[in-house]
This record gives sequence, structure tokens and C-alpha cells, in this order.
Amino acid sequence: MGSLKGRVAVVTGASRGVGKGIAIALGEQGAIVYVTGRTSGGGERSIEATAEEVRKAGGEGRAVQCDHGEDEQIQALFGRVARECDGLDLLVNNVYKIPNPPAWGGGFWDHPISIWDDQVGIGLRAHYVASWHATPLLFKSSPGSAILNVSSPGGQSYHFSSSYGAGKAGLDRLTADMAQELRPRGVSASVLYPGLVATEFIADSAGQTGMDLSQAQSPLFVGRAAAALLGADDLLERSGRIEWVEDLADEFDLFDEEGKRPPGYSLRKAR
Repeated sequence: MGSLKGRVAVVTGASRGVGKGIAIALGEQGAIVYVTGRTSGGGERSIEATAEEVRKAGGEGRAVQCDHGEDEQIQALFGRVARECDGLDLLVNNVYKIPNPPAWGGGFWDHPISIWDDQVGIGLRAHYVASWHATPLLFKSSPGSAILNVSSPGGQSYHFSSSYGAGKAGLDRLTADMAQELRPRGVSASVLYPGLVATEFIADSAGQTGMDLSQAQSPLFVGRAAAALLGADDLLERSGRIEWVEDLADEFDLFDEEGKRPPGYSLRKAR
């Protein structure tokens, strides 16, 4: 596993959850991490808190408030990166808007149309917009620069809702095609598939529903898998692939913050 010391990364939607775990794991590797999200002003689930955790882990955290539903704010984010750094090494597209209330169960006709905008508009379109703005900076750092899109097994099988599946499947296809276009420029594009992750949202929901999270992956475990992939010597050769967290954990001998390796995703289909 290669070192990411001094490399510049943007992790979107990193005030909490998987994004926070990835940002901290990149910090463990010594990266400079721009942490984006809407929640600012301190508190445990804020971009400032994540940036501080990145610093404590050994990296440099830079908090940037950004609503990824607003193109102008995404543009401003990468404008700041361009002013402060020579280029960009790593873009991790993770930001995702959980509908309120969550669209779990029922038919698509039971959900407001805004559910589509939440799950496809933020979870897919915003990734495209961020990648569009990031590519000139990634080209400056190539070869070896990369886009990593955090998706889900929901791209291959039914999870939660029709709109959720459409967003994840679209992201998988988008990444594969981006990989084709980026390869000649020495930039990779990959998809990361976590399993069940004990994010703050899932943990809060489990307290109400009795969901068993004893075998769930932690955000930091997912983050360490992402960091291992992004530091891999053969990253460009992997471009266009879907990478499962459990495969990366086996390959790079990864463990969570408690020294454990959660089991593989129980509903995973044969590839």
C-alpha cells in the first residue's frame, strides 16, 4: 500500500458517515483533505469536527462548507483548491442526501417526486458536476490522480426504493464511462461498494427499529479500504472497476478501529 503523504484530496459529504471515515483514513496516510458538507459551525457532526479528526490522524484537514445541490458552490470549492494547491490528486465523491422522511419500503408512487431529486440529483448529478470541475486539477497531478465514487450494491439489486437503485446504477455506469475517457490522461475512476455501514444515521435508525449492527462495517473501516485502493501501485490498471470493501480488506489486510475485520456483505451476488 502506497503512502498518500502530502497528496491533496477532496472528500464530499464528509461531515459524518462514510465520507467522514474516508477523510480520517486519508488523514492516517498523511493526506491534505478538503472536507465538504453543509453542516458547519462546530458540533460532533460538522465539517470542522471531521477536519480536526483528520489532523489528529496525521493529515491536514481543511473544512469547506458546500451545498452540493448548488453548482455555484461546487465551482467555488474547486476554485479554492486551485488557489491553494498546485493540483488535485484525489476526488472522493461521497455526498448523498437522505430523503426526509427516508424512502424505505412502499412503491415509487408512494413517495414524493422530490425523492428522485434527493437521490439522483445529489447522489449522481452532483458527482458529475464535482468531477467536471475537478478534472483540470486532476490532470495537473496525473499520472496517479483518481476519482473514487462511493456507490452501493443497490446499483445491482433492489435496495430501499426505485430512485435509490437508479441513482446507484447510474453512478456505476457513469464511473465506467469516465474511466474510458480519463485513462489516456493517466487519471483513474473507480467505484467503491461498502456493505452495511454503521453510520450515524443507520445507528440512530437501529435504535428505533432494533436493526442488528453487530456485523456492520464502521465508517473508518470503509475509509481504510478507500485509502488503500487510492494508494495502490496498480490504481490505473483497476480503473473502471467496482471494488468491494471486503475484497480490499482481504487484499490489504485491513482492520477497523477495534482491530476487527467485519464479514462480507451477506446479500452480495456472485460477480
